[in-house]
Amino acid sequence: MVDSVPSILDATLQADLVSIEARDRLRSCPAAAGSSRTTLTVGAQPLLSFCSNDYLGLSAHPALASAAAAATARSGFGAGASRLVAGDLPEHRELEAGLSAFLDAEAVLLFPSGYQTNLGVLAALAGPGDLVLCDHANHASIIDACRLSRARPSFYRHLDLSSAEKRLLALAPSARRKLLVTESLFGMDGDMAPLADLAALTRKHGAALVVDEAHAIGVLGPGGRGLCHQAGVTPDVLIGTLGKAFGAAGGFAAGSRTLRNYLVNCSRAFIFTTAPPPPVAAAALAALNIIRGDEGNARRHALADRILQLQSRLPQRPPGLPRSPIFPIVLGPDRAAVDASLLLRARGFFVQPIRPPTVPDGTARLRITLSAAHQPKDVDSLAHALAPLIPQ
Repeated sequence: MVDSVPSILDATLQADLVSIEARDRLRSCPAAAGSSRTTLTVGAQPLLSFCSNDYLGLSAHPALASAAAAATARSGFGAGASRLVAGDLPEHRELEAGLSAFLDAEAVLLFPSGYQTNLGVLAALAGPGDLVLCDHANHASIIDACRLSRARPSFYRHLDLSSAEKRLLALAPSARRKLLVTESLFGMDGDMAPLADLAALTRKHGAALVVDEAHAIGVLGPGGRGLCHQAGVTPDVLIGTLGKAFGAAGGFAAGSRTLRNYLVNCSRAFIFTTAPPPPVAAAALAALNIIRGDEGNARRHALADRILQLQSRLPQRPPGLPRSPIFPIVLGPDRAAVDASLLLRARGFFVQPIRPPTVPDGTARLRITLSAAHQPKDVDSLAHALAPLIPQ
């Protein structure tokens, strides 16, 4: 018989969970089903989803399924071990070559996820005696990577060039290696980094520029090549993910051949992990072929239309918003975001509340994300449901 007395560990964990719930921050994973990331069911309720990062609607594209099936037949499903142990498979090599050509980069290295890419890159490039300067709104994976590296992390005010330069002036002279790390399109706020100015700043102070293009790659910039290409900036390291606009999974670092060779030899997150499954890499390559072709252009145009449509339907939103597929509606208290999400679900929309620690205290929000798979009528319906929820 199973002992029903909770362990000492469970008792302390349960106390923490009670505290989290009392602050309206207890989370659980909704039981969703369906092949689409814009129309799904949660429980038995059909819902229109506006919280996926499937920006181009490629996650259910038949070309990705076909490529994955062919790769499974050719190379099996699991990679079996790290690429250093079990060897490179064709799907990994072909995807890296395709991404290199797409981004006009010398080399690319794949990782199993975008989160792991940031951990693997930053922890390899920085260490004790180094400086990693971060935008205050950077993703958790970047923050965790700074801690893991044991470098000196320092944070500048969000999008504030003068704040970044002050920190460089104060801290860079004593640092062995200096990195400035930013997202290009910020995932929670939908705003964009001043990449050209940051590139000039890093050149001035002898720092390396690392740009996480997770939310921009495939979506923004010429041909979907991201905001670095749009700004004419070549960062020392470009981080990308394959689980958002690409509709697949995985992450990658793009840069010089020297960078790739260094990461292969020094990135623990690459050396000590099993390589991405070959069918997943094949699906990502199929997505890349769509993204850089006519269909990709058509999907980006459709997404741009949906973005302008929602901006025009929400006149309460501040003017001058960037044309990104991310629309944060900041409500403040955690409970307000939870209640707004529940109200939208009752009206047929799936929009999850975003609460601390994902966002700063007092900025709980609805994070609306648009996809090329959304129809104009979907956006109109959402705008109508959102209007009474937006603070005046």
